[in-house]
Amino acid sequence: MEVLAFLIPIALFLGGLGLAAFFWALKDQQFDDPEGDSRRILNDDWDDQPRP
Repeated sequence: MEVLAFLIPIALFLGGLGLAAFFWALKDQQFDDPEGDSRRILNDDWDDQPRP
């Protein structure tokens, strides 16, 4: 039972870290164009374009 004294704070810290990463991704506009991504994956012309 003493191990819970370590596991609970570690779990809360990791959960907070994940939440902070999610809010950072929102602020960095990572989720702005979900419709465009769904259309781009079906586009066959992507393979024909030269990559930089």
